[in-house]
Amino acid sequence: MSDRDLARLLQELESCSLCATSLPNAPRPVLQVHPQAKVLIAAQAPGRHAHAHALPFADQSGDRLRDWLGVSREEFYDSHLFALLPMGFCYPGKGRSGDLPPRPECASRWRASLLAQLRQVQLTLVIGQYARRYHLPDSPGSLQQLVRNWRHYAPSVFPLPHPSPRNILWLRRNPWFAEEVLPALRERVAEVLRS
Repeated sequence: MSDRDLARLLQELESCSLCATSLPNAPRPVLQVHPQAKVLIAAQAPGRHAHAHALPFADQSGDRLRDWLGVSREEFYDSHLFALLPMGFCYPGKGRSGDLPPRPECASRWRASLLAQLRQVQLTLVIGQYARRYHLPDSPGSLQQLVRNWRHYAPSVFPLPHPSPRNILWLRRNPWFAEEVLPALRERVAEVLRS
């Protein structure tokens, strides 16, 4: 696919209404993609703030994720460096214990075509259970086991917990994440961005 094909694909995505009747707001796909992106962040779905600002990770989760990666806001939102491609592109709404799951229509309709555009990706960050099911479908065990086994997937993939403030308890219960995983993750991100 050429850059023109990507522009056409993004234009089609922008007018997508597959799940419009299931959303709390009008569809507003929130993503960042460029063929030269070096790091793919495969996450869940945009939250309320991301939807309102049309900017992925425009909230405390984004602040924490940028800290985990050791990158500035400017680097993070440089599409030549980072592709931000959630499993669902529109805010799915609020549930009892947080946001609802990403709408499944997005991944089945758009994901393969968009991923085919990312020819320069050297590192994929898999955040959350829905991204895990898509990108690491055969991974066994719990999130804790998956993240603890990060060396099995590195250096091309890092499975991560969601950086949401709701996960503070998980982070406290698993101090090895900050001690072992984050230094290796920052080092790998810096290496990829320098290449």
